[in-house]
Amino acid sequence: MSIATAKQSSKTGWIAGLTLAILFVFSLCVGVGDMPITRLFSDGRALELLLVSRLPRTLAAILAGAGLAIAGLIMQTLARNRYVEPSTAGTAQSAELGILLVTLLLPSASLLFKSLAASAAALLGTSLFLMTAHRLPPTQPFLVPLFGLVYGGVLGAAVTFVAWQADLLQYLSVWTNGDFSGVLRGRYELLWLGALMVVIAWIVADRLTILALGRDASIGLGLDYARMLQLGLIIVSVISALSVVVVGMIPFVGLVVPNIVSRLMGDNMRGTLPFVAASGAILVLGCDILGRLLRYPYEIPVGTMMGCVGGLIFLWLLFRRPSHV
Repeated sequence: MSIATAKQSSKTGWIAGLTLAILFVFSLCVGVGDMPITRLFSDGRALELLLVSRLPRTLAAILAGAGLAIAGLIMQTLARNRYVEPSTAGTAQSAELGILLVTLLLPSASLLFKSLAASAAALLGTSLFLMTAHRLPPTQPFLVPLFGLVYGGVLGAAVTFVAWQADLLQYLSVWTNGDFSGVLRGRYELLWLGALMVVIAWIVADRLTILALGRDASIGLGLDYARMLQLGLIIVSVISALSVVVVGMIPFVGLVVPNIVSRLMGDNMRGTLPFVAASGAILVLGCDILGRLLRYPYEIPVGTMMGCVGGLIFLWLLFRRPSHV
């Protein structure tokens, strides 16, 4: 890494860290309930509001955003395509199907058991997507996201049909549209398992970078291609499933964030992974704050906000060429 590149990365890191810190504090202060910062430790109700609601919600937004951004980065590495992410490749829809089946068969199952079932379903659904995506012509890169949309749409339609038959459509809406309004202490801690997956991704970042070169090149460089592919699938599936179980589906995070960071910093996952995580956290937390402010004292779900903001960012990415091209 050159000195200029190192300085640019350091500057970008400081900006991202400062932005995230500002949004963190601002998120703690935004809400319907009165929580005066000056009397935080002298007012028991204000402190309780902070610990039970505001802090868990803020941490959930940061963890979900960072996790989904990393999951999107790894998904694009596994598929070798820049235009896929868990919510457009059937991963999130498979997780929804797993949760729905557990709800039907074991209504009293714990949140942890539902998360395990959702992770298993997401792993199976993502594996089927990759098996098919790797058979598509590599000269037609847009076929992969198009297939992912169709594949995810079919799975989503199946989930909706089963929920309709079981009179669970209203219950299903909790998973199909991300929302942090119901996040409280004791109902978001599973997202820390997603943070663990991010740490594992950082540990094997160099191997994942090699994985992006393809099967033959990876094996030629001494990489256990099959094992790394399995590990990448597990990371993507667990992060996506936990996000769906705890807060619902949040689109575009794993699609736009890795593409933006890649354009600014390149494709070395070891160097870009922290910035991808921080940018994902900033984007989701910022959209959550914006959703709380636009119709105050009511809220717009973060899934809706990300659908609008992420869609605009994605269109900008499509029509704006990278500066180095």
